[in-house]
Amino acid sequence: MGVTRVFHVGLGPIGVAIARQIATRPGVRSIAAVDTDPLKGGRDLGELAGLEKRLGVSVRDNLSDAVRKARPDIAVVCTSSSLEGVMADLETLLAFRIPVVSTTEELAYPWRSHPRHARRLDTLARKARVPVLATGVNPGFVMDALPIMLTAACEHVDRITVLRVQDAGMRRLPFQHKVGVGLTPAAFARQVTAGSIRHIGFRQSMAMIADACGWRLDRVTDEVAPQLATETIHGEHLSVAPGHVCGIVQEAVGYRSGEPIVRLRLEAYLGAPETYDSIEIEGIPRLTMTLAGGLHGDIATASIVVNSIPHVLAAAPGLRTMRDLVLPSYFTGRRR
Repeated sequence: MGVTRVFHVGLGPIGVAIARQIATRPGVRSIAAVDTDPLKGGRDLGELAGLEKRLGVSVRDNLSDAVRKARPDIAVVCTSSSLEGVMADLETLLAFRIPVVSTTEELAYPWRSHPRHARRLDTLARKARVPVLATGVNPGFVMDALPIMLTAACEHVDRITVLRVQDAGMRRLPFQHKVGVGLTPAAFARQVTAGSIRHIGFRQSMAMIADACGWRLDRVTDEVAPQLATETIHGEHLSVAPGHVCGIVQEAVGYRSGEPIVRLRLEAYLGAPETYDSIEIEGIPRLTMTLAGGLHGDIATASIVVNSIPHVLAAAPGLRTMRDLVLPSYFTGRRR
């Protein structure tokens, strides 16, 4: 197989992490990049990614022009959590018949949450004869694909619970802001109402699990609450006074026949005593798995995207999800 030519759309923290990984793998190569930030325009991708070498890829600001000249094998889109926010870019890439792998959370399983956009993208991708996939650590792996895979060992499944606990002090400053560290409870409540504090993707993960197990859910709740500091907490970037917000507790519950059948819970706050990811499947047999130390969100998301590239290229045309893909795994960049 030849080298897979990768086109980068969006160079935030995850976008550049993906570029760094690609630079280490001989079977994939970054050949073009686009970002709307004027401070990134014209800079070399290797410089932006913090590499010790230049990649000879100059960041551009016009998607259509860049993709027309580059003619990549696949595009990696890391621009927005919102499906509405990436639709224009996805339509442009599909017009050029470019396969896509994205980190857009709402695209990970949009058939129930955004059916109109899902149908349109599926139609455009089939017409272009290319696949489109969104993935990441959550959604895309730890709260959906991984528990779905574990149920394969079960004779019967009654309930699924996934819990992620993270010490936000181990994450970058933008993540800490995203979970409300340092806010007053009133300010936190306002930002939750505005939609700026909330993990996006719970409903997509919930729908993926339910569809995989053949469960029809009556309703889904998705509630956000603050974790309050009981004493002063000093972090590397921020300090939190008692009574102020040190992070987020978010829980989504899916009900069938009035009974909770899927529970997804995230606790991310400064000073959490431990960090881990756990999955519990109640059924025959009862399965419990705990990942001590948890999955690092940025590293895992970038890795899953890069490791999915060969499987996306081999996938059938249309809008795809992690349920459709051949099981991804780490690869050096070359396939035999």
